[in-house]
Amino acid sequence: MRNESKIAAGWWDYTTLDNEILNAAARLSEKDIIQLSRPGFTVNFYDTLESFYLAEALEYIYCWKKATALKPCGLCGPIGPTEQLPLVAQLVNDLEVDLKYAHFWAMDEWYINGREVPETDPLSFKKADMDLCFSKIKKELKMPEENMHFLSVGNIEDYKKSYDEASCLIMQGGQGEVKHWAFNDPVKREGEHKDNPPSPEEYRKLTTRIVELHPLTIIQNARTSGGGVVSNIPSKAISVGPSETWKSSKVSIWHAGNHDNPFGIRLTSFMISKKIQDSSVPMSLLADHPDVQFNFYRYGIGSCSVDMH
Repeated sequence: MRNESKIAAGWWDYTTLDNEILNAAARLSEKDIIQLSRPGFTVNFYDTLESFYLAEALEYIYCWKKATALKPCGLCGPIGPTEQLPLVAQLVNDLEVDLKYAHFWAMDEWYINGREVPETDPLSFKKADMDLCFSKIKKELKMPEENMHFLSVGNIEDYKKSYDEASCLIMQGGQGEVKHWAFNDPVKREGEHKDNPPSPEEYRKLTTRIVELHPLTIIQNARTSGGGVVSNIPSKAISVGPSETWKSSKVSIWHAGNHDNPFGIRLTSFMISKKIQDSSVPMSLLADHPDVQFNFYRYGIGSCSVDMH
């Protein structure tokens, strides 16, 4: 029998793992984390937040500069972190990067009352992308609207198809406290998954879809975006799936230390490095992706030691 969740009874999450895995991850030092790199999994450290977010922004430029009429391509990007987005716009403008053939995929969007939240909603991820990045790009350099793939209830099938019509060179993201990328959360502990979470093979088949969010995800988003008002955070979202993730040439995850905690960033690094896959820790399934990169702000990795204060 698997451990019962210490976070939310009736759900799968990382607290249902074997304690040996949890304890091994908690013991990792900074030096240990760096040494987790292996073929297919790269660990990078940055010494300043300026260099960290600039490097994240440059991934957009790297992808967009490769786009041509015959080979359209781009990047899938997150809201969380967002600090890179104004830098992306500045780089596009200053370097005069023409986005005519470039593509952008949004990772996710909130879902409430049977539809995606409108762009007028302060929580809207599309609003954040537009306000922080795309509306700041010079008119003559702007990306065509048809190349900007934002998520809505009505376009899920078109969104899925777009990954076959243009190349997603990098899927970029942060990591939530439930160890997800996008909103690929663990599932409820019910029905056929009452005794065991979905197998890695089953979970990786999931495509872009409407998802029910783990309680920890709701609490985290209230903390980071909603001033702690948990009741204002939607309980569902539309999320890019593992299926589309595996169509992306590279997955690049950015750990500044303020979305997940010191333990969480160690756990997924350890599991991916050692190829320990368990869908109660969705990020661990990236162990099977051919090119994953974890990027750390050195002073954001913290410590897992007990510190009463």
